[in-house]
Amino acid sequence: MCDHEYMKHILASLLVTALFGLVPASAQAACYADYKARRDSPLKLHYGVMQVSACDRGAAQAEVSRRLAQNGWTLLNVLSVFDASGLEQRKANAGEYYLRF
Repeated sequence: MCDHEYMKHILASLLVTALFGLVPASAQAACYADYKARRDSPLKLHYGVMQVSACDRGAAQAEVSRRLAQNGWTLLNVLSVFDASGLEQRKANAGEYYLRF
């Protein structure tokens, strides 16, 4: 293999490696969690839907709890973690807390 062909091979390999590294982030499906939360003094409760970074219930629970706490709410529980196909059926119930946080 001559130097020119060798350089083409290396550049092609680097390009494939760079593109392959981007695929998981762009191909990863969006994940959402629905949850129940409360706020004290006066007592308020709400049901909401939030986009989360991981489709894992434990990781979602930590993320939802942190984001709610930043807004003065306490997480009661994460009901489920789901993909975009479950959004529409939860929209009406979540009302103003649909993708709010």
